[in-house]
Amino acid sequence: MPRTHNPGGEPPTASRFEDFAELARRRASGEFVMLPRHLPEEDRRLYVRQTLREDHAQRIHQRPEGAATKFDKLAASVYSYFRGTCLLFYRDMAGEDSWMPTVLTLGDVHPENFGVMPSVDNTPIFGVNDFDEAYFAPFTWDLKRGAVGFMIAAREQGIADKHLRKIAKKLVQGYLEGLRGFARDDSEMHYQLRIDNSPKLIRKLLQRAQRDREPWLSKYLGEKRERFVASEKIVPLPSRVEEFQEIIDEYADKNELSELPARAGNLKVKDVAERKGSGTASLGLARFWVLLEGLSEDGTDDVILELKRARRSALAGLAPPSQKQMDGEADRVVNAQAVHLVGGDPFYGKAVIGGESFLVRERSPYKEEIDIDDLSKKEWKRYARICGTSLAQAHALADGDTGVMQGNAEKRILEAIGEDGLLIDDILRFAEGTMERIYRDHRAFVDDWNLGALQFVDKIYD
Repeated sequence: MPRTHNPGGEPPTASRFEDFAELARRRASGEFVMLPRHLPEEDRRLYVRQTLREDHAQRIHQRPEGAATKFDKLAASVYSYFRGTCLLFYRDMAGEDSWMPTVLTLGDVHPENFGVMPSVDNTPIFGVNDFDEAYFAPFTWDLKRGAVGFMIAAREQGIADKHLRKIAKKLVQGYLEGLRGFARDDSEMHYQLRIDNSPKLIRKLLQRAQRDREPWLSKYLGEKRERFVASEKIVPLPSRVEEFQEIIDEYADKNELSELPARAGNLKVKDVAERKGSGTASLGLARFWVLLEGLSEDGTDDVILELKRARRSALAGLAPPSQKQMDGEADRVVNAQAVHLVGGDPFYGKAVIGGESFLVRERSPYKEEIDIDDLSKKEWKRYARICGTSLAQAHALADGDTGVMQGNAEKRILEAIGEDGLLIDDILRFAEGTMERIYRDHRAFVDDWNLGALQFVDKIYD
């Protein structure tokens, strides 16, 4: 087993990144290879344990309380477990579908990675909203993860099993409908879901997101709106204001953000805080909020930027080899956002803190996600279809029109699909089998977590 260097003379940490990269290359070339999903029950349990230790090694070492918070969350819900274990999911798919067209995938499609966010003109829009796992891979990888994600989420919310396949089918149908529409008129370059053109389900979400900035800011800054108010999830760091002023200045310079909105003022840092307990996959990773002074100087229009530690995509080394190469981690996410969203967050960029790469984005009052626990059976189907179309737009944007890849993505995908019914059936059968395996994995994970098996990492002793 390959080793990861550890300073201080400690035994090296085990890593199987290169082993799986080789496995993916062999499978993509046509070899018949054994995948982790083929392991017998007890071997599978040990494999899951080792993979989670490897995936969270840095967090277990550097931020053990954050790792514990994440594992508690994963133990409490199969849907959270699905969301927080991308590496497990994609190692089970290493090298899969290598003959299918490659696109810039989102990498982590599920019901809550679509939502409302601020556009470049500071109005709420709906679309794909998480690019942490973005990577070049076959288009089917997003459809497969999306189908599994929608089925698990719906089951966890009490939707009967007999309806899960129909919900996932709507996701794929929405994707195919979207591709055909974009292939006809190339509207993906300017299409946005806004209040004036959205389906009723999304229009309600956009209307709910239209909050006034001043009362929204008061939740985090108090009535005086001078600095962050301490809470369970917000830890003020006033002593680091000067340090973060330099970080923000460098961020603005390196990201060439010469056209930032006027409301950003002079990018003057008023306060800094550490944000705890946010996200699922990124739980346990460093995350900061930076308060910028707005134009009014009275705290009513200040801007909050979120700086989140960037990490390697779970798809790295597992997707079939592609001629396209990915940049550094924060660059990769920033580039994906620029490709996948039309007129998205103008603050999206990268920063460096202590030599580590961080993603920068605005924390906006317009941020809003669907309440999946409130969706009826019919609304689940409608929502899945809408998300399928949003995913189709993201894939359609990753082609020659944006300079990401050669050719027309939507036409290449439609040609490769052939019969809709065959693709839909393939995706749904994959999703059903994968969902049941994830439920079995989760039961084993909960047992291991309760036994203390994830409080340390695997090391190689000579």
